[in-house]
Amino acid sequence: MNTVTRPRILVIGAGFAGVECVRRLERELAPGEADVALVTPFSYQLYLPLLPQVASGVLTPQSIAVSLRRSRKYRTRIIPGGAIGVDPEAKVCVIRTITDDIVNEPYDYLVLAPGSVTRTFDIPGLTEHAFGMKTLAEAAYIRDHVISQLDLADASDDPAERAARLQFVVVGGGYAGTETAACLQRLTHAAIQRYPRLDPSLIKWHLLDIAPKLMPELGDRLGKQAMKILRNRGIDVSLGVSVAKVTEDEITLTDGRVLPSHTLIWTAGVAASPLVGTFDAETVRGRLAVTPEMTVPGHDGMFALGDAAAVPDLAKHEEGAICPPTAQHAMRQGKVVADNVIAALRGQPLKPYVHKDLGLVVDLGGKDAVSRPLGIELHGILAQLAARGYHWSALRTNVAKARVLVNWILNAIAGDDFVRTGFQARKPAKLKDFEYTDSYLTPQQARGEVERAEAEGRIEGRVEGKAVGGS
Repeated sequence: MNTVTRPRILVIGAGFAGVECVRRLERELAPGEADVALVTPFSYQLYLPLLPQVASGVLTPQSIAVSLRRSRKYRTRIIPGGAIGVDPEAKVCVIRTITDDIVNEPYDYLVLAPGSVTRTFDIPGLTEHAFGMKTLAEAAYIRDHVISQLDLADASDDPAERAARLQFVVVGGGYAGTETAACLQRLTHAAIQRYPRLDPSLIKWHLLDIAPKLMPELGDRLGKQAMKILRNRGIDVSLGVSVAKVTEDEITLTDGRVLPSHTLIWTAGVAASPLVGTFDAETVRGRLAVTPEMTVPGHDGMFALGDAAAVPDLAKHEEGAICPPTAQHAMRQGKVVADNVIAALRGQPLKPYVHKDLGLVVDLGGKDAVSRPLGIELHGILAQLAARGYHWSALRTNVAKARVLVNWILNAIAGDDFVRTGFQARKPAKLKDFEYTDSYLTPQQARGEVERAEAEGRIEGRVEGKAVGGS
């Protein structure tokens, strides 16, 4: 058994929260002060807010996948896999690697930033027939699927099949759903001009949400402006409505309507990663309950942040207020957690997370956008400049910024070639195929796996002594 002489810091997840935490740790830790490891199945950070533009072909997939191996300082060890269980008593994280091996990784400080999964409900046929919109593969797949529907409609002589192929449904009136519907509607509107046999009036886009308002965080004025833009484009926005049942070629709505369609894109919210349920801890609305310093009460050396944690929102001065699961909060929480891990390691006091929201931006494609930076309400070209300027500045590397800028310019000048890459040549992939929510362990399974590994000598030693920051 090896003897470890330095504290081990284990970060779970390479989203906004996890990557910002690792970057800060690399900058602030003294050489040899601690070992840092990052668990992620992919060696890139995905810039999620721009996924709709990948689906619509405005951006190429690699332009929003920022390589961790390019940008990191090579002090962090990347463990290629996903965390499937945690044993806080043994201070061991159970990881399934991309080679399907089980690895038991000990830690002294654990940073949980596993993100979220698509929130689904017990709707017949949903996971079998709907598409998600949380991964790079899903965005690329949806683009292929939408273009293939035009090809299949063009190849068919059956009017009913043509109409069904050209009817598209997006569920979720938040930012992701609204931007997805807006960007993909622009894609089909432009593409249909290249299909002289198809009637453009057959293309129908529906945006549904069970809530009474579209993107309520924007406020009434901007919400109505966004609604006006969508409806002027011919998108049917239905509020107070959701999906009751899904089949391969039909979508039944809760208001009784039946829409013949082969395309349902589900963006109706997110839920914390199932990893938070693999050990005993208090949760708030399904997210780990944490202190303002983002420590997990009762678990020594454990921190949680981002979509998986209910971080108190001290800036709102409201009892029980928690930070929304946005990239803006996740990035800033990552820096504070890194500082707190270092403070705990050095025996210094931790600091609480306090951050005021800088505003919201919604890119609806082309010249259309609604934004509220620093409380200033904008729409049209100014809002589009604010939205794209914010996203561009948030990209971490100059290479990513250059790729995105070139893509935007090229798309504005030359448009799209509407090429599909052949992802659909084999078995269709839906929601159930992209999010491996059945891979996680129960608390008892996690503890049993760690006990077996300890008995077999498969867990390396670690620094003795109690870490600070989880009591």
